[in-house]
Amino acid sequence: EVYSAAVSASSTSEATRTNWWPLIVSIIAAILAEGASWFYSDNHWTVMVLAILAIFTGGLSTYKKGWIALRNYNLNMNALMSIAVTGAMLIGHWPEAAMVMILFTLAEFIEAKSLDRARGAIHDLMNLAPDTITVQQPDGGWIDVSTTIATIGCLVRVKPGERIALDGMIVQGLSTVNQAPITGESLPVEKTEGDPVFAGSINESGSFTYRVTAIAAQSTLARIIRTVESAQGRRAPTQRFVDQFASIYTPIIFAVALTVAILPPLVLAEPWLNWIYKALVLLVIACPCALVISTPVSIVSGLAAAARHGILIKGGEFLELGSKLTWFALDKTGTITRGKPTQTDFEVWSNANPTNTQILAGSLAIHSDHPVSLAVAQAASNESLVLHEVNDFIAIPGRGVRGRINGKIYYLGNHRLVEELGLCLPDFEARLSTLEKQGKTVVMLTDTNNVLSLFAVADTIKSSSRSAIAELHALGIKTMMLTGDNRHTAAAIANQVGIDRSQGNQLPEDKMREIEQLDGIIGMVGDGINDAPALARADIGFAMGAAGTDTAIEIADVTLMDDDLRKLPTFVRLSRATSSVLKQNIALALGTKAIFLVLTFTGQATMWMAVFADMGATLLVVGNGLRLLRR
Repeated sequence: EVYSAAVSASSTSEATRTNWWPLIVSIIAAILAEGASWFYSDNHWTVMVLAILAIFTGGLSTYKKGWIALRNYNLNMNALMSIAVTGAMLIGHWPEAAMVMILFTLAEFIEAKSLDRARGAIHDLMNLAPDTITVQQPDGGWIDVSTTIATIGCLVRVKPGERIALDGMIVQGLSTVNQAPITGESLPVEKTEGDPVFAGSINESGSFTYRVTAIAAQSTLARIIRTVESAQGRRAPTQRFVDQFASIYTPIIFAVALTVAILPPLVLAEPWLNWIYKALVLLVIACPCALVISTPVSIVSGLAAAARHGILIKGGEFLELGSKLTWFALDKTGTITRGKPTQTDFEVWSNANPTNTQILAGSLAIHSDHPVSLAVAQAASNESLVLHEVNDFIAIPGRGVRGRINGKIYYLGNHRLVEELGLCLPDFEARLSTLEKQGKTVVMLTDTNNVLSLFAVADTIKSSSRSAIAELHALGIKTMMLTGDNRHTAAAIANQVGIDRSQGNQLPEDKMREIEQLDGIIGMVGDGINDAPALARADIGFAMGAAGTDTAIEIADVTLMDDDLRKLPTFVRLSRATSSVLKQNIALALGTKAIFLVLTFTGQATMWMAVFADMGATLLVVGNGLRLLRR
């Protein structure tokens, strides 16, 4: 898919180049036809020959598309132009007929180039990843091979200044890597053993060896390109409105023009040629070129600008809807916090053996990918404890895990799980409350009868979270935190970050219900499987692209490539700018039409004025839409 997109872009560019010469010949012929009409009459054979040359070298494709449209009873722009040009020739306005066709063709050419430029911002990503890599051979040697034959698991060497060709994990060496083309991060990132690297990013200082984790077609870069290309095919509400409007508006205009051409001569005995000319002018003025092109140029430009900032949007509808967001609901772990908590407290209950409970907890925790479990597992690893084999392991969503060790069932989970097991006691509840009010997350190890020990872990807040929340508030958007942690921890973290509301003890279905109860347009931000229902239920789901699970990224409508929450206000500002540009373009296109329609009925508009007004409006909306690329 990715490579076919590049081929498509290349072929489009080639087609554009091959259309240059016929267009140049057409323009010259049209200008000569106009010049000849000054020395002869509009119906002189010299003028007619030059006009026909101009029309058929530059406008043959318009005639072909217009004929197909008429055969299918579809009165589109090409049909209107074909009728207008043919009518102008039949009533003897040869120079104007030639110039109408040429300027219409030129406007279409400019529109195509503009869309190519907007899409080119995405297709340029194809050039970010090199075609060859330096791969280690079985004998230990290194050779350059094509990225297309690289396999997952092979070792690749990268020198200073080289672009990284494939996604991978560093196994030896350290460096600073510029990830701006992929994640939008403005500063280079320190990378060492165990850190991921992305295709398309630039190795700046050191050299390192990494193990390939994804082939070219499945890399993060390829996913970015596929996402944005797919998004271009999903129409925004304004674009759908414009298309529907044009499909109704064009036949109505054609009917009005036909009435203008026929009714006055028949009813009032007015001159036929005079009213036919006015009808043709009306067709040219009413052509909805500027209106139709105004939305795709703006949407594609907005999608491209977002991708440059490391924000992947799956459709123009979400880009436009973002301007109306009133609430952001955010997960805590991995979204507001770093998602890498460390164990801070360990206490034994029920006279259990401390070392044994650590081993049991570590044995269960190592099978879970939840950040809290990982902290418990890491603490056990730091103690160099020998862990047990776990059978019948089960993850309990929103609660914890369960497994069988040496024939006995054990649980490692949160307060909710312990309550459901009926193992909470007053003194235990008091200790739990104290730790939770400190902003710590507590998990307990239990068997089927007693709480054996508790583990408190603390996560650090991302440096970007506070500023991101402040920016959202400045934009008039309210915030809410939804977390599976207890309400005390939720309140403590929310207070530190400045979030308006918080809800703790949230299971996946609870998060979804909270989303349903909020008013307005809701954005949900999360990174885990437990966030998936809420991401799907929200008007716009935002996934953390670096730390997020594949499920969250697949379900979400927008992906933040570097997990920086400051991209949320960036998305909102870009969305509002895109919405504003769309409204400006529609107002400009329709306003220009309205003015010249009035001039037509008052007898002051000419075909020259009509075509220049149409082309001018088209150029203005295209230029206005392309401004989004510079944001």
